[in-house]
Amino acid sequence: MAVLQGPLADRDAWSAVGQCPIEKTMALLGTKTTMLLMREAFYGTTRFEDFWRRVGVTKAAAAARLSELVDAGLLERRPYQEPGQRRRDEYVLTDTGRDFMPVVWAMFEWGRRHIDDSRLRLTHLGCGEEATVEIRCAAGHEVPAAELGMRLVKRSEA
Repeated sequence: MAVLQGPLADRDAWSAVGQCPIEKTMALLGTKTTMLLMREAFYGTTRFEDFWRRVGVTKAAAAARLSELVDAGLLERRPYQEPGQRRRDEYVLTDTGRDFMPVVWAMFEWGRRHIDDSRLRLTHLGCGEEATVEIRCAAGHEVPAAELGMRLVKRSEA
């Protein structure tokens, strides 16, 4: 459980509704289709035909969600043209999209451990060992849930 600090400690004195980063992220990216499209982008998928086929949704649903991800700055469209074909766009992760990666991998790990018990594992390509998703402080310490806090910062610090 995260410890709320300072003015946040009095839960009756404030409301997170409309201000919470979790709420805002879920409003933007909280659909199954969107998360699976992001998964595919992390797996290297770039072509529209591959996205909708691999995610298992209609072309219309894939097009709508991919457009939302472009508008949100997580993916960008890049034109390409194969010989004899019309110009098309591929979808490539942006820096903002890559920053979302730990969220996707945290969901992967949670689902693997608590729902699926899959044989799939995240691994470190450098040494072959399993990789995990962790919370670390700016000093590099791993932060267990019991030591996680939340505080307000001044706009100048944000």
